[in-house]
Amino acid sequence: MSSTQPYPRMVELRQRFDAVVLHDVPGAARREVAATGALEGLQPGARIAVTAGSRGIANIASITRTVVDLLVEAGARPFVVPAMGSHGGAAAEGQRQVLDSYGISEATMGVPVEATMDVVEVTRLDDGTPVLVNRLAAEADGIVLINRVKPHTSFRGRFESGLMKMMTIGLGSHRGATFAHAQGADGLARLVPAVGAAVIANLPVLLGLAIIENAYDQTARLVGLRGDQIEAQEPELLIEARAAMPRLLVQGIDLLIVDEMGKDISGTGMDTNVLGRMMLPGIPEPEAPGVKRIMVRALSERTHGNANGVGLADVITRRLHGQIDFPATYANAFTSTFLNRAYIPVVMETDREAVEAMFEVLRLEKPGEARLVRLRNTLELEHIQVSETLAGEFDGHPDLEREGDLKPMTFNAAGALV
Repeated sequence: MSSTQPYPRMVELRQRFDAVVLHDVPGAARREVAATGALEGLQPGARIAVTAGSRGIANIASITRTVVDLLVEAGARPFVVPAMGSHGGAAAEGQRQVLDSYGISEATMGVPVEATMDVVEVTRLDDGTPVLVNRLAAEADGIVLINRVKPHTSFRGRFESGLMKMMTIGLGSHRGATFAHAQGADGLARLVPAVGAAVIANLPVLLGLAIIENAYDQTARLVGLRGDQIEAQEPELLIEARAAMPRLLVQGIDLLIVDEMGKDISGTGMDTNVLGRMMLPGIPEPEAPGVKRIMVRALSERTHGNANGVGLADVITRRLHGQIDFPATYANAFTSTFLNRAYIPVVMETDREAVEAMFEVLRLEKPGEARLVRLRNTLELEHIQVSETLAGEFDGHPDLEREGDLKPMTFNAAGALV
């Protein structure tokens, strides 16, 4: 694009979503766990594994600490076990570090955080698939699951992200997650419920605490389920979570600019449900919001260099490329088998060069009229920036509100967006 041609003017929009907020999260956790009755009659000193995953879940440290405290009060000896498949570089210490970045550590929980990549085979499915579970959890006197229920970024089914998936992928550690992904995205829709049910049937899963978030990444509801209730009730929670998800209310986007991506934001770095881009064989591409090209500027700090999902982008900056921990990224990609999501896109030195490269690819006759959207990340969608053309087209939308005036899209002396 010629430097004499204008960039689009941008304006900030506030997207409004219906959103229930749970204000007393620890209190709700106490009520939900108590209502299951699952902690009644625990043997004194029973070792109970409390799962902790690798996503950026609101209030997760507070929720986990509350569950730990309840177990201590019941006379048990709880410990936290990472349940995150191959994340953290598929290494025990790496997974401890991930949890520490979320505020979950021995110091904050008051109990040990015990990690291992060792697994034990508890049974096999009818097709011979081994059901592998983290050794520490399998050897415990009981297991308590804590996880967010939400639509998955790679497949569709009655069970997607949630308690059943945590038993299949999370507690499967690296080897279990590898087996679960071996049959691709379609296979996950079958294996997540099958392996989850097998874990419940063969191990003492006391309860699961399901977390549902609203469109603003806030805790909306906690639901306590006994182990024998999870399989029957989680599908209804997934329907509720899908309805609560944030999304882009503007449609038909030439270029989507994402400031940061990472595993703390989504399992694929960027939520495919927001992007409208799946890039998996056999999985149909969503029709909305209709994004032609995607640019990503940086990795989040909490992703610890894991750039899984970077292949969803068309162009990235040299800054992002320099942040990538390739062993951690590839460990995640090899486990999932979705290698294309770890492919490196076109790399441009600066934000300015990346934007101009995409304008050239888009063959825009009038770059000043480009349909642009800029996000901080795919988890925080209340405030977005859109170009003048899109703002004009969606003026009057009942759930979109302008905040401020149109301003030129500008770059600093180093070529970074400001």
